[in-house]
Amino acid sequence: MKRCTWPKSDLAIAYHDEEWGVPVHDDRIFFEFLILEGAQAGLSWETVLRKRKSYRKAFAAFDPRKCARFTAVDVTRWMKDEGLIRNRLKLGSVILNARAFLKVQDGFGSFDKYVWQFVGGKPLAVPRRTHKDIPPRTAESDALSTDLKKRGFKFVGSTICYAFMQATGLVDDHTAGCFRRSRRASTR
Repeated sequence: MKRCTWPKSDLAIAYHDEEWGVPVHDDRIFFEFLILEGAQAGLSWETVLRKRKSYRKAFAAFDPRKCARFTAVDVTRWMKDEGLIRNRLKLGSVILNARAFLKVQDGFGSFDKYVWQFVGGKPLAVPRRTHKDIPPRTAESDALSTDLKKRGFKFVGSTICYAFMQATGLVDDHTAGCFRRSRRASTR
């Protein structure tokens, strides 16, 4: 079975084959990927995937309502958790982003309605011959980043937003010949 060239480990292959690029319409999953992509900044995605279970436990299965109630005391506790990426700014951003996320949900009815507007309501599918053809950011990720920042989100630069868009299926960046590109996955 031919797939994109970037997944090398069993963990990354499973992520690629089952999740990456599958269109998301579940707000909890969107929140999870906002947090995980922000945590990944400057690190490998493999590192984040290995710590994902600990993130789910620490952040109440990525329930934004519960995360919005965390405090600086929780950040101090998280800094001692070896299962997390122990960066105080990244960990603190979980609380800020949860609060901003809830405001977006209140204003738009759901984060799903809000975020899909940045791609016209359907996944962007630009033909990519190889992984090298995938840009680190696009006009759409620039727009999403700018808007999220205006709404108080942290760790949402354009490159992070583009990775978020790829992960949640707003963009289909599976390369030519990848079995996932040729088959439209069901939404999650």
